Amino acid sequence: MTVLFDVLIPIALIFLTGFYLQKKQMIDVRSVSSVALYILTPALVFRTFYTTEPDGDLFKIAVFSVLFLLIMLLVNRLFAYFFKWNSKESSGMGLAVTFMNAGNYGAPLILFAFGETAFAYSVVFMVIQSLLMSTAGVYLANRSSLTAADAFRVVLKMPVFYALILGVLFQALHIDIKETYMDAVSMVAEAAIPVVMVVLGMQLSKISISSLDWKLVSIGTLLRLVISPLIAFGLTVLLQTNSTLSIVLIVSTAMPTAATIAMIAVQFDSSPQLVSSITLVTTLLSVPSLWILLTIIGV
Repeated sequence: MTVLFDVLIPIALIFLTGFYLQKKQMIDVRSVSSVALYILTPALVFRTFYTTEPDGDLFKIAVFSVLFLLIMLLVNRLFAYFFKWNSKESSGMGLAVTFMNAGNYGAPLILFAFGETAFAYSVVFMVIQSLLMSTAGVYLANRSSLTAADAFRVVLKMPVFYALILGVLFQALHIDIKETYMDAVSMVAEAAIPVVMVVLGMQLSKISISSLDWKLVSIGTLLRLVISPLIAFGLTVLLQTNSTLSIVLIVSTAMPTAATIAMIAVQFDSSPQLVSSITLVTTLLSVPSLWILLTIIGV
């Protein structure tokens, strides 16, 4: 019960504030989301990569992310063949089960449950996931008309991408930033996590569960919340990651479907109702599923 009351419920309460704000139409989600996307999250990413020296763990996170993506797409393809899904259903399911909410759910949960060291790992994983969603995710949602070059152009529009590059360059070149300026960056970075949590609550309030295809939603939920962390566990054993990093990767992949993916599905008409439904259901069911997972881990 300690995990539920000390970790999961505090996070859920922050989500609920965003949910309430959006339901009452007290604030525009696009405005808040823009602040998080263009200012807060880039500051967090820059600080993380500037203060983190590159090592084998960062390489393992990148390798893990790519392998996990490929395996989940393969699993989705096998399920699509077995259950005879049409192209839109296959595409929508691929989006929903492959891309997890590692940012505005996973990162704060890991911070609350495991501390700063684990949180630094989770931010790196979050950034890589954001890049994959903006490339592979967009490509998957619109395979018939989107080229690899189009996907790369999407990445070039992301402020997070440039924050990552600058952070890595400043770290590699050992460029010292005056303390007062770094304090300013840190102040903005610290606001990123709570704001993106509120944004998630606002996004969830706009998702409808009417006319759910419960068979597809159930399969998607199983793949996202149960199969994903099992695959992650196997990959951490294969890559021989340290215990803290292993926990971060396993817990991160056990997160519900990313709300960003629901927006991508809507934009490119890739089974948006299905993806949104799985996003909502996995977010609701993630409370008991993560409670069980964290209890098993021993939090």
